Amino acid sequence: MDSGGLHLLPMASSVRGELSPACVQCQEGRKMVLFVTGLCRFRCFYCPVSPNRNQQDVIYANERRVTSDADVIAEARAIGAGGTGITGGDPLGVVDRVEHYVRLLKREFGPDHHIHLYTHEPNPEKLRRLAAAGLDEFRLHIPHYLWGALSGSGGAYRAVLEDAPAWGIRRGVEIPVLPEKEAELRRLLLALDAIGLDFVNLNELEFSETNEDALRARGYRVDPWNGWGVRGSRAVAERIVRELRLSVPIHYCSSRFKDSVQLRQRLRRRAERTAPAFAERTEDGTVVLGVVEATSPGGFADWSRRVARRARLGPGDYLADPARRRVELDPAILRRVARRLPWPAFEVEEYPTEDALEVERNPLNSSARVKTGAAVGGT
Repeated sequence: MDSGGLHLLPMASSVRGELSPACVQCQEGRKMVLFVTGLCRFRCFYCPVSPNRNQQDVIYANERRVTSDADVIAEARAIGAGGTGITGGDPLGVVDRVEHYVRLLKREFGPDHHIHLYTHEPNPEKLRRLAAAGLDEFRLHIPHYLWGALSGSGGAYRAVLEDAPAWGIRRGVEIPVLPEKEAELRRLLLALDAIGLDFVNLNELEFSETNEDALRARGYRVDPWNGWGVRGSRAVAERIVRELRLSVPIHYCSSRFKDSVQLRQRLRRRAERTAPAFAERTEDGTVVLGVVEATSPGGFADWSRRVARRARLGPGDYLADPARRRVELDPAILRRVARRLPWPAFEVEEYPTEDALEVERNPLNSSARVKTGAAVGGT
């Protein structure tokens, strides 16, 4: 039986049937990503996890490095999260940690805070334990060398997917689309349809800093019309979603969708809640600030007050950031007064995230141009 009509989504994504509740929240930017460990014994050649996380036992809530439970709660509040996606690495490798966070988030935000988990490990004991703790959904990553009818070596994945409804938890499969394995993927989807999954997510295979060498060594190339997506991955996924009429909902998520929709919406939500009132917000979810930077060590508090006096700023017109040794203010105001300030003044566009990743900076006075030139020149 057909799961439903074909629905086109932004950035060449599509779905036949209903999206998972977790995917709806991701699309709206309401899903916090809780990266609980970079450790993973499966070591897939296409793993896109960044070098500072890959095979590192570190924890991040979105871009925020986690050192306490308070960091997790603060980041969820910063985006107005309606749910959390737990990922890695493989989260089941640190199942005690995962259970702790599931219980923490449910206790803090209530039973409607939707939590899903992404894992390679078909471990019924661990997943049943997490379901009892409040996990709402898990997504199995079935290794590409097991794609097919899920018999023999794939039996462990079949068993978990068949047993999960008894635990009161939604279950699905989420895998990247390897273009040369279309036949195996179709056989896998038929097997999953017979099991009666809640959903299948097909992700566009994409290049990253971590996996580029491995992908190129296997003959993969970038699709020139599709960002960092692998050539052929999108075409196979679209063909499958269009042609296969199964009872299980099938969702294809493009690499551009993750950046241009999911990330952008999350950035917008965070900017609404965390950016200072004087910051300019862009359509991409970034913020634009006027920034005056300190040029000498020590005395930051006195220096920031001098900046405020010279720029004629009231108490609510600026923020002093001692960690980054800078004063932030309305970029329009700084553009007007920058020439009479002796300190480097910039218009800065950055992400409204904990790490405040800088997108662009423009010097607004001679001190800034000198500093920028020195940085470029290496002096």
